Amino acid sequence: MGKWFHTKLFLMIILLSLLLSVTPIDAKEKITNQNQERMRLFKKMENLYQIPWYYIAAINQFEKNIQPQRQDLPIKKGIISIFFTKNQWAGFINPNPDDHNPGTIRFFHGIGVDGNGDGKANRDDDMDVLISYLSLLSGYGTTEEHLKLWLTQYYHSEQTAKIILEIAKIYRHFNTLDVTDRVFPIPKWNNYSYRSTWGDRRGWGGLRMHEGTDIFASYGTPVRSVAYGYVEILGWNKYGGWRVGIRDANNIYYYYAHLTGFKKGLKEGDLVKPGDVIGYVGSSGYGPKGTQGKFPPHLHFGMYKFNGRTEWAFDPTPYLRAWERKMKAKR
Repeated sequence: MGKWFHTKLFLMIILLSLLLSVTPIDAKEKITNQNQERMRLFKKMENLYQIPWYYIAAINQFEKNIQPQRQDLPIKKGIISIFFTKNQWAGFINPNPDDHNPGTIRFFHGIGVDGNGDGKANRDDDMDVLISYLSLLSGYGTTEEHLKLWLTQYYHSEQTAKIILEIAKIYRHFNTLDVTDRVFPIPKWNNYSYRSTWGDRRGWGGLRMHEGTDIFASYGTPVRSVAYGYVEILGWNKYGGWRVGIRDANNIYYYYAHLTGFKKGLKEGDLVKPGDVIGYVGSSGYGPKGTQGKFPPHLHFGMYKFNGRTEWAFDPTPYLRAWERKMKAKR
C-alpha cells in the first residue's frame, strides 16, 4: 500500500512537471499562430480597402491593449479586438439593440454590416466587425494624415491617434506582429544593483512620489531598450536630465532618465528593438540643462500605461526581476 502510494505520488509530480514545462511553449505557439492568422487577414483587408496592413494591425492592437484597463470595455477573445457597443452596431434609434439584420441596421444608420456573407451582421463575428470598421475608415482616405484625422475624431483623442500611428510604424519597420520580446536594460556583464524604489518620497522641485526603479551602475554603462518601440521623446528634462521615452506596441511607455548621453545618431521617431543601446548611465538632472552630479550615477527606469483616456505609472520592479532572470539564464 505504502509503495503504491509513493509510486503514484512520484508519477503525479512527474506529470505536473511536464505540464508546467509545456504550458509556456504551448502559449507562445498559440500567440504565434494567432498572429499568423491576423497577418493573413490584415493583408487580405489591405488588398480590399487599400489601407496598409500595419495600420489595421495597429488599430486592432490598440483596442486589445486598452480593454483590460477599462471597466466599460469587454475583453474580446477572438483574433479581432475591435469593439462596438450595441447602439453603435445596430443604430442609436434602433428599437432592437441586438439586431443582426443588415437591412434594418442600415435603415437605422448602424455601423454593423455582413462581412462574411452569411446574411447576418453579427457584433461577435470577427469578419463582420473588421469589415464594418474598415468600411467607415476607408471613406476618409488612406494616407497617414487622413487616418490621423479620422482616428482623432473616432476616438475623441489626439493622443490615441498618435499612439496608433506609432504602433503602425513599429509593425511596418519590423514587418511582423511578433514584437513582444523584452530584455533587461543593463547588459549582463556590467556591475549594477537595484531594489524597489517605487513610491519613495522625492522632494526636489516639490514633494512627489518616485515613479520608477533606480538601477545603480557606473558612469557610461550602456543602457538598452527593453522592447521593440518608437522613440517618442529624447532630450533634457529638469527632473530626469538627459532622458529617452520609448513606447512599445503594447502601449507601454518606457522612461529612461539621468543619462550621461545618448547613443550617437539616436533621434525622436527612430525605431528600436530589444537590446539596442540608446544611451549611457549618468547623474544628470535636478536643475537646468547640463546639471550633473547631484546624486550617484544610476538609471531611473519607469513604465507607464495609457488606457485611451489617462496615462499612469506602475511599478516596473517585477518586470525588471523577470527580465533579469531571463538574462542570467542565457549563457
